[in-house]
Amino acid sequence: MENKVKAGIMGVCIGDALGVPVEFKNREYLKQFPVTEMQEFGSHNQPKGTWSDDSSLTLCLAEELTKGYNLEKIGQSFVKWVKYGHWTAHGRLFDIGGTTREAITRLIKGESARFSGNIFEEDNGNGSLMRILPLAFYLENEENIEKIYQTVKEVSTITHGHFRSVFACFIYVIFAIQLIKEKNKTEAYTHIQNLVLEYAEKQWFSLNEIELFQKILKNDISGYPEDEIRGSGYVLHSLEASLWCFLNSESYSEAVLKAVNLGEDTDTTGAITGGLAGIYYGFENIPQEWVNELVKKDDIEKLCEKLNHKYL
Repeated sequence: MENKVKAGIMGVCIGDALGVPVEFKNREYLKQFPVTEMQEFGSHNQPKGTWSDDSSLTLCLAEELTKGYNLEKIGQSFVKWVKYGHWTAHGRLFDIGGTTREAITRLIKGESARFSGNIFEEDNGNGSLMRILPLAFYLENEENIEKIYQTVKEVSTITHGHFRSVFACFIYVIFAIQLIKEKNKTEAYTHIQNLVLEYAEKQWFSLNEIELFQKILKNDISGYPEDEIRGSGYVLHSLEASLWCFLNSESYSEAVLKAVNLGEDTDTTGAITGGLAGIYYGFENIPQEWVNELVKKDDIEKLCEKLNHKYL
């Protein structure tokens, strides 16, 4: 089987790196000056191929999963990232979300990773969704949906503990698992709509919260016009945008460029979309030039091989 771990994780990092130079740019600007290739400098003044916190935390999670599942160790790897630049592109971090920073500060002070995440409604940025993909490889053969939900909840809650963030991560991981199992896009999407809604009903989850996800779960997100899709840092917008870009494209490059060119939180929309598109289209569909330009690509490939060896 072609290496889905490498395709997914490289997919995240490359989508992220494409978006870093234009983070915070609006859609009108990007319609005039669209991203079509790796750029350098820009918003964060970083060299070409530099990835951000999205990839760093994805790689921290992936690395810990190569040793098995240990929530506290995952939390401590995030601490190493903040304190020592672990899994950063150039040895230091240049981008971190407020909610993530608060949670990691609690971990540094000795709080357990089970209780470190913010739980308020205003803490629903995309900071756990952007890093959750490696769990799909760990949970691929898990038949018990409750176990999948609880594991996703634990890992999201290290930084983002509100139901909305957890549920967005859950939908994304379930979808990624279907793609790993080589279902086609439409089949995978219909399957997760049924599965997730049925699970939500059985769990008596808040109807008001589930209603927020209706564009994805009850309707067909791919049918919405682009002007109803936002590229902001709000977790629901990020999930909608990544599924919309993925379902409305025919290749890895089309999916991630669509995502980045939505504007706003470009690196994260690129990363979240890139994970799905990488798994679905395969590593050989990612433009070789982008792979070559990615900072620390050899280190990332080695990590992917370890994770692949462990779970797939």
